[in-house]
Amino acid sequence: MSDADHTEATHSRFSATAEKMAALEESRREELRAQIQRFLEPTGDERVLDVGAGTGGFAFAAAALVREVVAVDVVPAVLAEGQARVAEFGNVTFVEADATELPFEDGSFDVAACMRTLHHVARPELVVAELVRMTGFRGQVLVMDQIAPMDPLVGFELDRFERARDPSHTRLLPDVDIRSLLDANGLVLRRSEQHPERRDVGEYLDLAGCAGDARERALGFAPGAYTATIGWYLASRQSLAVG
Repeated sequence: MSDADHTEATHSRFSATAEKMAALEESRREELRAQIQRFLEPTGDERVLDVGAGTGGFAFAAAALVREVVAVDVVPAVLAEGQARVAEFGNVTFVEADATELPFEDGSFDVAACMRTLHHVARPELVVAELVRMTGFRGQVLVMDQIAPMDPLVGFELDRFERARDPSHTRLLPDVDIRSLLDANGLVLRRSEQHPERRDVGEYLDLAGCAGDARERALGFAPGAYTATIGWYLASRQSLAVG
């Protein structure tokens, strides 16, 4: 798929499902907030960047725990959906921008987060490099994403299903690749976890707006029982990880 085709697929998929995504994220907000509190251990004074924010799932969950959240996405429709729900969050701002070329100065944030986004971009290494640039010398990088199975063949089959379900999907990264991306950018992994996430295939297809012939094709590739693995990674500069 060309870059132009992928961009079109991303806009089409997320524009069509923005309201459904926002409702699901709202139903999971308290659970996600508790996970962020435990894993990130924020002090309450952080300025946080949420890259690939969608309708604001992470941003709204983190808002009560930090000073400010700037939520960035490339799809106007999801930003509009998030903006429509922002009234109760006085410290959340939505900005349209590309995750691989962010319009902020180096070191503008204390934490740069990226939730369930890397598998939707063709060059995830560029996104991670931008997260690092955004946090500067004293910041932290938080990555949360579905990770690929250890068996490459199983991973290939899962990516085939995910692309049939959602044409904006590129590739699930295995745990070792995410760790390598952090390491390549001069970061030390401070904390990591993996959590199973059971998915009902029918509901999962609905969430992506996958219908008609595309749905039948995706069902032909679908795993019998789908339990995804969600990885959480918190990293910082090497000098901050000492001691």
